[in-house]
Amino acid sequence: MFEGFSKAFVREAINRSAENDVDRRRFLRVAGLSTAGVVGGGALAGGGLYAPPSAAAIRTVSEVADDAAISDAAVLNFALNLEYLEAEFYLRAVTGEGLDDNQIDGVGTVGGVIGGRQVEFRDNVLKANATEIAADERAHVDFLRSALGDAKVARPAIDLDEAFTAAALAAGLIAEGESFDVFGSEDNFLLGAFVFEDVGVTAYKGAAPLIENKTFLEAAAGILAVEAYHAGLIRATLQARGAEDATVAISDARDGLDGEADLDQGLVLDGVANIVPTDDNAIAFSRSAGQVLNIVYLNPDSVTSGGFFPDGVNGDINASDDNA
Repeated sequence: MFEGFSKAFVREAINRSAENDVDRRRFLRVAGLSTAGVVGGGALAGGGLYAPPSAAAIRTVSEVADDAAISDAAVLNFALNLEYLEAEFYLRAVTGEGLDDNQIDGVGTVGGVIGGRQVEFRDNVLKANATEIAADERAHVDFLRSALGDAKVARPAIDLDEAFTAAALAAGLIAEGESFDVFGSEDNFLLGAFVFEDVGVTAYKGAAPLIENKTFLEAAAGILAVEAYHAGLIRATLQARGAEDATVAISDARDGLDGEADLDQGLVLDGVANIVPTDDNAIAFSRSAGQVLNIVYLNPDSVTSGGFFPDGVNGDINASDDNA
C-alpha cells in the first residue's frame, strides 16, 4: 500500500506526527519498513506492546480530545467502526452476505450482525450503483484494518433491524407499533443509505483536524471524497424518486440527536431543491465524533451504546455527547 515511498518521506511523516511510539512503529510496519532501516540502526524510543483499553477506561469524546495521548490510531479506529456499519449494510443489500470472517477480527469483542438481506432491485442502474458502493465500503474496511495493523478494532455488534425501525419512527416515517424494513424495497433501502451517507461525510470532515500524520490525513481525505460521491448519488436518486419530504424528516431527526445547531439538511431547504448540504460558503459542515455517535446510537444523551451499535463501538472513542 505504501510501496514506493522513500525512507526520507516516511521519516518526515513520522517526525511530523504527534502520534505515540506504538503508532509510529505501526506506521513503519504498514509501510513495509523496519524501525532500524528508517532511523539508521537506532530503535525508536519507548517500548511495550499495544494494550487494548479496559472496559473501565471509557472516556467521552471531549475528554479524549483534551488528552495529549490521543493518537491517529484512535481516530482511524473510530472511522473503522463506521465503515464496518456501512459495509455490512450495503453488502447484505446487494449480496445477502456481509464481511468475511477475516475482515472482522481485532481488538475488542467481535459482534454479530442482526438483520440484513438482499434487496430485490428492479432498477438495474440502482443495483449497479449499490454494488459499487458496497465494494467501496469493503475496500475502506480493508484499508483501515491494514493501516492500523495489530491495533485495529474488531467489528462490534451491529443492528440493521430494530435500529432502522427506531430511526424511522423518530423521523415520523412510520407510526408507533409499525416496523420499517430497510431491505424490503428500493425506496426503503435508499432512505437507509441516506441515514448513513450524510453522517459519514460530516464524520470524516470533523475528524480531519484530529489526524496528525499527513499520510493518514491524505488517506482520510480520499475516503471522505468517496463518501461524498456516495452521498451525492443517494441524494440525487432520492430526489429523482420524489422522496424530498422523507429526507427532510430524517434530517430533522438527526438534528434532534446531535445538538441545538440546525445544520443538517434534507433535499429541500427554504423551499428550494437542495442536493448538496453546505453552509453559506458552500462548505460541508462537520460533526464531532460525539455527535456522530449520538446519531448512530439514536440517543441525544451521553451514552456508550444503542441504536445501530447495541453494545457500543470498539476503541477509545466510544461515548456520545450530552445534547439532551
